[in-house]
Amino acid sequence: MKFTDTKTNMFSCLFCKSKSSDNVEGTYIRRRSGLAGQSANIDKEDFSSMEIVKHSKDNSNENLIKEAISKNEFLNQVLEGKRLQRVVDAMYPREVAANEVLINEGSVGTQLYIPASGNYEVIVNEKSICKFEHNKVFGELAILYNEKRQATIQALTKGNIWVLDQNVYQKLTLKTEIEHRNELLAFLEKVPKLNTISKQAISRVTDLLKREFYCTGDVIVRQGDHGDKFYIISAGNVTVTTESQGEVGKMGRGEFFGQLALLNDDVRQATVTADPPGVECFSLSRPEFILHFGKIEDIQNVSDKDKKISTAAVVNPYQDVKLIDLKIVATLGIGGFGRVELVQHKIKKEFVFALKYLKKVDLIQQEQLEHVLNEKNIQMGCNSPFIVCMYKTMKDKKYLYFLMEACLGGDLWLLLQKQSRRRFHENAARFYAASALEALAYLHKRDIVYRDLKPENLMLDPKGNLKLTDFGFAKKLESTGRTYTFVGTPEYMAPEIILNRGYDKAVDYWALGILIFELLVGKTPFRNKDASYMKTFNLILRGIENVRFPDTVSIKAEHLIKRLCRPMPTERLGCQKESTQAIRDHRWFTDLNWEQLQSGNLKTPFKRTLKNFGNFPKDTDIPPDEMSGWDDNF
Repeated sequence: MKFTDTKTNMFSCLFCKSKSSDNVEGTYIRRRSGLAGQSANIDKEDFSSMEIVKHSKDNSNENLIKEAISKNEFLNQVLEGKRLQRVVDAMYPREVAANEVLINEGSVGTQLYIPASGNYEVIVNEKSICKFEHNKVFGELAILYNEKRQATIQALTKGNIWVLDQNVYQKLTLKTEIEHRNELLAFLEKVPKLNTISKQAISRVTDLLKREFYCTGDVIVRQGDHGDKFYIISAGNVTVTTESQGEVGKMGRGEFFGQLALLNDDVRQATVTADPPGVECFSLSRPEFILHFGKIEDIQNVSDKDKKISTAAVVNPYQDVKLIDLKIVATLGIGGFGRVELVQHKIKKEFVFALKYLKKVDLIQQEQLEHVLNEKNIQMGCNSPFIVCMYKTMKDKKYLYFLMEACLGGDLWLLLQKQSRRRFHENAARFYAASALEALAYLHKRDIVYRDLKPENLMLDPKGNLKLTDFGFAKKLESTGRTYTFVGTPEYMAPEIILNRGYDKAVDYWALGILIFELLVGKTPFRNKDASYMKTFNLILRGIENVRFPDTVSIKAEHLIKRLCRPMPTERLGCQKESTQAIRDHRWFTDLNWEQLQSGNLKTPFKRTLKNFGNFPKDTDIPPDEMSGWDDNF
């Protein structure tokens, strides 16, 4: 499965056609597209047997590759330790001829290159930009997704390059992360109390472990001291001594000490010292454990508490509606795979819907099957006033159809563009952010991570209430509570997605912080003019603390945004024991009546009814029949 950056949200892009910046209703305005790829099913695949082919290289070439990576602003943040070594091992050599074009501007690439010898030229719009020799990385984003190349790279002389394929990188990063987490899980499963809880809960505990290194002779814990940390040895050995007996034993990899610190303010019963050449440990502090789970005696209830949700079936009053019953009133939008039409029931005139239909052939060619099935399965099961209703799906030989609630207030992005300086006053931003939070809270209680929060995916009904739509990137989390797909809209991506480290619902809280910033400022904090997204990703990895907040953003709003956009997922507001309630309780939301919001009785900032849907061309591209059967259960 390949990555694609052509995901089009037709339902939220109801009024989108060209790349102009016109903000008049009825015209077409550019929306931001997302990047999407296939996620691995870590519950079903055996990563222990996954083999990555190693290509031998001498020390000079290995050092050349590592040096080039260390000089690359992006890769030196993404590759380290075992992952870095595996990347070096996986790169293979290739000879380059003089005048050979390695990368064509505008083409889609899936390989990263590091020249070992030769001279090269960078060409943009048929103009020479610069020349370079070996020891430089180029094409690096292609290991994350099918990058559209921004320049042509041509060899000026004969040379040699080292190559890394996208599919190999995806495999080795996934293998490295799964092995690392499985190792931590194996350690924790030996610890009393922790070894009695669910796999998903103990997986959350692994996120709290901090790596620490102690040099030879360092005292890790000292007898008689008060301590609040528990340690697991991941490499090396320690010596255990007591004042009365001297040396009483040694401990090594996989063994642990200080576990009583998780239960109470532990007085250390022995001294533990690092042996040569040093010791690496993973530590877990009692205060942080309590912040996330409460007392260790209560951890058994952690995973059960959030599962007490309604499981009642969604009542569908339109199950009997058929395609033949509907007539088209207007076209609401055009996307890469089909269209969205405003339709009305021929007899029951009060029945008005948005009918989204997708070309099956295009879905197969663009490898979007998993996303469209996710969209159906997840959104069809939602029953929340903060989520657009999907009433039913239908199909024929050429198309898939989604019969959906018609939100004729347009999307929040369009409304934002119509504001003075393209930003909302604080009260309006607070209302929309709170509504988005309610949609996320509903999904998170059902172990669904959304992964594409942005104004383009937030619709408004005529009363001005906000509803989340477009579930093509949403995913039901597996038993570990984590997923590993590189997916989302670049400006809204959390660091852990870019780093391919695995992630959970914390990415949605990061995106909520970015959304609040955009609603208040008129642009995202990491936006720039780099079409390749490289600068965007580097800025995200540098963090929100390096962003200058305009004076128009209040101190309370800035504090909330920074709490939501912490680089460590476990430190983000919403990721501790209180979950989304901690966000609701933040002082920026003090004046908001949550009960009225949740009941739909809170006054909305704007009432919205769009009357001009734009002059869309008729659909003359009739696709061929597609009868492979992949959509039998659609």
